[in-house]
Amino acid sequence: MRIAIDAMGGDHAPDVIVEGAIEAAKEWSDTKIMLVGNRPQIEALIPAMPSNVAIVHASEVIGPDDEPVKAVRRKNDSSMVVAGRMVKEKEADALISAGNTGALMTTALLVIGRMKGIERPALAPMIPTVEGGGVLALDLGANMDASPEQLVQYAIMGSIYRSKVHDLLAPRVGLLNVGTEAMKGNGLTKAAYPLLEQAPIHFVGNVEARDILQSVCDVIVCDGFAGNIMLKSMEGTASAIFSALKKEFTRNWLTKLAAAIVKPGLSGFKKKLDYSEHGAAPLLGIDGLVLKCHGSSNANAVKNAVRQARIALKNDLVRSISMEISNGSEM
Repeated sequence: MRIAIDAMGGDHAPDVIVEGAIEAAKEWSDTKIMLVGNRPQIEALIPAMPSNVAIVHASEVIGPDDEPVKAVRRKNDSSMVVAGRMVKEKEADALISAGNTGALMTTALLVIGRMKGIERPALAPMIPTVEGGGVLALDLGANMDASPEQLVQYAIMGSIYRSKVHDLLAPRVGLLNVGTEAMKGNGLTKAAYPLLEQAPIHFVGNVEARDILQSVCDVIVCDGFAGNIMLKSMEGTASAIFSALKKEFTRNWLTKLAAAIVKPGLSGFKKKLDYSEHGAAPLLGIDGLVLKCHGSSNANAVKNAVRQARIALKNDLVRSISMEISNGSEM
């Protein structure tokens, strides 16, 4: 397996990206890690180069504030675009990046290409849950709008991903809505509901945002606008709660004593909600494996992204989605 990693993308690149990549290379000697980026900068971070690590030089970098389409078209020698071409030309089996999300989406579409039969690819991050299993959510921002038919494609792709990568038998698929009744919602959800019932998935109906953290489904589908608002609300709420707890537990000696007692339990709970434990979000619907790490990813998140890529490649994820979509379009 050959995995291209955009070494220059992310808030803490290239340091933590290279660190995570090297940890992954040491963990899985059967996987070739190709670090794409500024060779001198990358080499300076690797005192001893593992035999299964290679550096592919790229002279340019797409920054977080770059306009996606212009950047991808003008910066042909950027680390992200070079890594995308490697996947397109079969020099790499997967691409991992923590860089500009819009630029990665554009690279995936313009450089690698969309999977035949897919109208719009979807960004599908894992939302941590209380029980630890997580919910795969798509789309959470790659496309602001969606049609009922596109929601069905999201559901099929998400179901296959959870089955192949997380080894779930018949993943439960829910439709994000304001109520659980079949006819609740707006025009999009009302039109999508009967289509999802007929799709080759285990559809469990409408799911409210408040129930997602309780693992009522394994996959949740929605348009990118609603999905991104849901995600940001959850992230903000979690951040506020942990900040408030920290303030309360440091108020006086008694609360500090209480903090010492409950710290192991809280640490375990916080770890369940830590994005770095889930690695990266797949960009499903692209004719190649593309994984998007959080911009502030640490080395552990990068290593876990490599773990995800390995599992997806072993289980032939891209071809499985392509076959299912092709079969559906022929019916």
